[in-house]
Amino acid sequence: MDITRLTAIDVHTHALASVTEKNRPATGSDLLAGVFGTIPELTVPELAAYYRERSMAAVVFTVDSITRTGKPPRVSNEEIADQAEAHADVLIPFASVDPGRGAAAIRMAKRLIRDHGVRGFKFHPSDQGFFPNDPTVYPLYDVIQEAGLPALFHSGQTGVGAGQRAGGGIRLKYSNPLHLDDVAVDFPDMPIIIAHPSVPWQDEALSIAAHKPQVYIDLSGWSPKYFPPQLVAQANSLLKRKVLFGSDFPALTPERWFADFEKLPIKDEVRPLILKENAARLFGLSGSAQEKGE
Repeated sequence: MDITRLTAIDVHTHALASVTEKNRPATGSDLLAGVFGTIPELTVPELAAYYRERSMAAVVFTVDSITRTGKPPRVSNEEIADQAEAHADVLIPFASVDPGRGAAAIRMAKRLIRDHGVRGFKFHPSDQGFFPNDPTVYPLYDVIQEAGLPALFHSGQTGVGAGQRAGGGIRLKYSNPLHLDDVAVDFPDMPIIIAHPSVPWQDEALSIAAHKPQVYIDLSGWSPKYFPPQLVAQANSLLKRKVLFGSDFPALTPERWFADFEKLPIKDEVRPLILKENAARLFGLSGSAQEKGE
């Protein structure tokens, strides 16, 4: 991946369709329709083409919540990793392993790292139904930390189950980012990305990111015009090297995100940090400004 040719690195995108599927609807499904409207279901190669056309790179993953839903991910971790390898100029594959799988989750994580070269892990505490600081999950974090990989955690409100009876069974309490403070203390060598503006717990996320060196915040899932003012203020100052661009594509397009981001009072010297340089440094990608000594 030549990041000198990239305008941005999107750290939060979803693959929603498998390359093995037939008769896939051309108009997309109603997944998250209650929040985002009907969104397109893209395969990994289609997502790669989308970002390559825009001179951008993207982190791509699925969500494994099989112990709550009883269903495996529509797109497997293996497919995402193997397809991303064919599009390594623009894609960075993360894996998602449901902690509820227990010992099997640990075996899966080791295999995905060893055999498929995943570059990080995505967790969705509300969808997967677990507290991130539950000690029973720590053996899984041990595997991730030992491999030197980052872990990205959904935080705050979620579009999953929104508007459905009983919220689709989703419990928001699991995604309070304050639970990640324990994880950051107990796993100091595992980079942690707190995904999304953490509504309604934004201050908790900001305090953890400011206090723990390895904790970052991604800005995905919300149009920047809805960002809480304290998030904008700290992204522009104290946390300028800890905040990452993320869209939540295909739920939210980079174009929509950029259009509203342009209207925020972000300093000119901070914008490239958020859009690309912070992620490049976090993922150890060559060509970042820091590596050049700038």
